[in-house]
Amino acid sequence: MRTIQGSLIVSSFINIILGYSKSWGSLTRLFSPIVIVPVVCLVGLGQFMRGFPQVANCVEIGLIVLILLVITQQYLNHIHPIAQHVLERFSLLVCIAIVWAFAAILTVAGAYNTAKQRTQVSCCTDRSYLLSSAPWIKIPYPFQWGTPIFRASPVFGMMGAALVTSAESTGTFFAAARLSGATPPPAHVLSRSVGLQGIGMFLEGIFGAVVGTTASVENVGLLGLTHIGSRRVVQISCAFMIFFSIFGKFGAFFASIPLSIFAAIYCVLFGIVVAVGISFIQFTNNNSMRNLYVLGLSLFLGISIPQFFIMNTAPDGHGPVRTDGGWFNDILNTIFSSPPTVAIIVGTLLDNTLDVKHTANDRGLPWWVPFQNRMGDVKNDEFYILPLRLNEYMSTRFL
Repeated sequence: MRTIQGSLIVSSFINIILGYSKSWGSLTRLFSPIVIVPVVCLVGLGQFMRGFPQVANCVEIGLIVLILLVITQQYLNHIHPIAQHVLERFSLLVCIAIVWAFAAILTVAGAYNTAKQRTQVSCCTDRSYLLSSAPWIKIPYPFQWGTPIFRASPVFGMMGAALVTSAESTGTFFAAARLSGATPPPAHVLSRSVGLQGIGMFLEGIFGAVVGTTASVENVGLLGLTHIGSRRVVQISCAFMIFFSIFGKFGAFFASIPLSIFAAIYCVLFGIVVAVGISFIQFTNNNSMRNLYVLGLSLFLGISIPQFFIMNTAPDGHGPVRTDGGWFNDILNTIFSSPPTVAIIVGTLLDNTLDVKHTANDRGLPWWVPFQNRMGDVKNDEFYILPLRLNEYMSTRFL
């Protein structure tokens, strides 16, 4: 844990520097809808192992959630206008509650006592006995695991992960903007977001978190599922997360939800994100062979290259890149194991080097470019201004 703390603290400066130096925003100006399509698609598709493969570990739980969610969300909501309003927003919670209770009954009844370990983990409620072992109150404090340890190999590996989170979060930001009806995020907003992500990683390293910060793909899918994109909802959710981190029993109660229930929900949420990525293609010329070439190659390599790196990663964590420089290996193995990151690299290179002069209209740039500037669209401030009038008290570098 102390090594993870040190790695998070050092790697957080990658995102802070990329964000607040405006370097990341300058990079995103090279994007076009042709690049965004594979990036956003692979933000969802890259999570496919967390979908049905996990559902299949406990079919009697996961499949029920998946079928029940589709029926209540897409079929029953047409019965009555009031039913549509209620089911659109609360059907997910209802499905989770019903199947969670069903799983708890099966667990208490001993249905999985003789099952395989993997089945028990996916089907049983509170398999790890979190409810009994979690404290009622525990206030996190800085360096609770001791003094952070800074070692080159973990630090460089985490620096690669910081670059990956910047790329993956960028795709998630575009998906969130599309689903909420906002304009595509301008360059300065993307820079600000990556910088804030770095500050979050820094705080996580100080307080001893196990992982760093990245944008939640699940929440973006949930935005599309419930049609709720209010900032107030996000702020209230943050308050709940802080509450659960302090009062351990409450957090452990929700952590007892079987993994197969989450996996079934992911099938829907990640699918929505993939569909949003595909929707960006409407702003380009779909009959251009040049566009189809860039899209196809970016999508295929974005899936194929990370799969190669994952399949050839040894049990000890060493990937296929094995030079004499361990730090170099860690960075490259981390970067090329991320589908959205590979898609950004391949798509940006191809889209900005293949017949650039005569394909601006085919690439959708006349529609796209104005949104990249702070004042490019009259609604940019409406969508992306900071809450609580913070923009009046902060330097423009941090806005």
